Amino acid sequence: MEDRHGPVTGYSVPNHNGPSAAAAGPPPPNCYYNYQPNPYYHQQYYQVSQPDSVQRSSCLRCIFAFVIGLFLIFGTATFIVWLVLRPQLPEFQVDSFSLSNFTFTNGSRVFLISEIHLTARNPNSKMSLSYDHVETAVYYKLELLSKTALSPFSQETKNETSLVAKFAGDGSFVEKPVVDGINGEIGKNANVGFDLRLFSWINFESKSWMSRNILKVFCGNLVVGIPSNGRPGGLTDGPRPCRVGI
Repeated sequence: MEDRHGPVTGYSVPNHNGPSAAAAGPPPPNCYYNYQPNPYYHQQYYQVSQPDSVQRSSCLRCIFAFVIGLFLIFGTATFIVWLVLRPQLPEFQVDSFSLSNFTFTNGSRVFLISEIHLTARNPNSKMSLSYDHVETAVYYKLELLSKTALSPFSQETKNETSLVAKFAGDGSFVEKPVVDGINGEIGKNANVGFDLRLFSWINFESKSWMSRNILKVFCGNLVVGIPSNGRPGGLTDGPRPCRVGI
């Protein structure tokens, strides 16, 4: 008797996934994650923008290198000139300070006649000096009493020049504390301390080099004796050196 439950031959095994599953290919690629940029677009962008940025950077580097080189050359040349010439500031001293007719009117107006003799010395052995727009002024502490101008002058190497500054106070107004301070010093020991300031343009000159600066001279604490009999007063401590700067 034939077994109905035995295996059946001669038939193909059915595909449970359906007839279309076997014939279908792999799933389509993900359009978002597999996006391929346009190579022509990027190639064109870099070909246009990259040369401009490179050119700008190159120009900036050239300018920066030129400025640094210029400073180095100038600094080296200045240092060599300084080593060769050894420029020195001039030296000033007050030789005499005479003061007459020193009075106050109306409480705070000062009148005076003064003459100050100075010596200017050029200590340089390789550079000459020339001065112009020379201005001098007499102060009591920080209060200006009188000022005057001096004529331009020049100095050769290792040269000394005598200068005379003449002042005439014509009733300039000063503050009451200044008047009280001066009268107090006169009443105490008949001496008054004044300051002299000098400003000038100065040229340092040699055969191959020249420099122009503002010269500042300060001669402080010039103690002048003022006699009570009206005679001219003068320096009590003799000649006084001054501080010089530029």
